[in-house]
Amino acid sequence: MRYFLVYLFLEVFVSVNISSKIGALWTFVEIILSAVVGVLLLANAKNTLFESMQALQNRVISMDEFKKLNAFSILGALFLILPGFFGDIVGLFLQFGFFATLFAKKVLHVRDVEDKFGSIKKEYNDEVIDVEIIEHSVTHK
Repeated sequence: MRYFLVYLFLEVFVSVNISSKIGALWTFVEIILSAVVGVLLLANAKNTLFESMQALQNRVISMDEFKKLNAFSILGALFLILPGFFGDIVGLFLQFGFFATLFAKKVLHVRDVEDKFGSIKKEYNDEVIDVEIIEHSVTHK
């Protein structure tokens, strides 16, 4: 709820400032243009998803990268469809992986933790318990 109110405030603030500088006609054109781009991105999401699945299958990207690429691309397209300048800016940034990762870390609080070797990153999960099972063989004399 807090993020929605912050978003709403920023959307109104940015939209009023930009639309007062460019005028009503160009604001209308921008809203229509960004909505068309958002719809095209959503329509193309099937192809993008297929390409990402092939990259995942060929081990070019990891499962986390696969999730981030597709989820944030679709979220960005939805932001572009919504009217307003701030949402359009956020929507454009979410189309790029670097900004999507930054958004996930800062807003959604997704944390990365390095494993004991320091080379592989994975998502931190409090519910996982690491257990080692040792089998004892009992011999009777």
